[in-house]
Amino acid sequence: MISEQLERGLLVKFLSCLAAALIAAGSAHAAPLAPKVIVITMFKGEAANWLKNEKLDQKLSVPGLSKAFPELACDERGLCLMTTSMGYANAASSISALVHSDALDLSKTYFLIAGIAGVDPDQGTLGSAHWARYAIDGGLQWEIDGRSLPEGWPTGYFGIFTKKPGEKPKPDYGTEVIQLNAALAEKAYALSKDVELLDSDAAKAYRAHYPAPPANAPPAVSLCDTVSDDTWWHGKAISEAMAAWTKTLTDGAATYCTTQQEDNATLTALQRGADMGRLDFNRVALLRAASNFDQEYPGETPTDSLAANSGGFVPSLVNAYRVGSKLTEVILSNWGQWKDGPPKG
Repeated sequence: MISEQLERGLLVKFLSCLAAALIAAGSAHAAPLAPKVIVITMFKGEAANWLKNEKLDQKLSVPGLSKAFPELACDERGLCLMTTSMGYANAASSISALVHSDALDLSKTYFLIAGIAGVDPDQGTLGSAHWARYAIDGGLQWEIDGRSLPEGWPTGYFGIFTKKPGEKPKPDYGTEVIQLNAALAEKAYALSKDVELLDSDAAKAYRAHYPAPPANAPPAVSLCDTVSDDTWWHGKAISEAMAAWTKTLTDGAATYCTTQQEDNATLTALQRGADMGRLDFNRVALLRAASNFDQEYPGETPTDSLAANSGGFVPSLVNAYRVGSKLTEVILSNWGQWKDGPPKG
């Protein structure tokens, strides 16, 4: 009887030790990943050049990411890539899942949004790449049908609870304007401004229809700002309205350049993460490369322009990688200088 009790006691002790060891091993395995840089793309094409050119062979599933893109792809240096899926709802939801994941330590992570966009021909051309200092929400407006405008109105877009275009609304939503770290944007521009950009014969032929540079010039890298909207609008009149909206909301500080679907949603989710203390919003950079013009050339209709194969799609995907990777490579190769925040100068 005593022997049997002793055996049971030893068995219980052994099982307790085994359980403790397993818990400890599980805890070690669950140590959060601390990426140095996370590149944020929105669809498969934007992710492709990062996956092709970087050795992102480590995968991490994060609950709550898009079902189409449920994993982060990372390398041993600390570079990770995620894809949100397109549009406001997907972008905000995917980034929120990332921010709230206990599998990640984002406290020192840099974020690079690297995608494609439409471009104002007064600010860029097909294949050009643009670092943003401001992201403007183009959808948070009242709209009157352009066929029924009051006399003297240049557009049917105007601020919510204002009386006419050009009046600055109260920031009731809090996401109308998101300002990024201008010093980081300028640093990124300085690092990438001389990158050799891909062009195409089709893009060269199409941009020749536009009468002035930069629209009819080769692609280049610049600093200018972006407007987000889930609606794929197109045409000179709306482009001019969005440019004016950008100036109105920022008291003239921002210059509209590119238009895309996700950035204010992505940035809002990142800002919430920063408010929680989970990340540093000063480490967020935003790059958009031009796949198409946002308006027609003289003599073309907006519908024909919207449907045109302008030749900018492939160059924009390649150039978003070429330009964006200049920043990520410098961060990764000089982590001692970047780990405590973007270096000054």
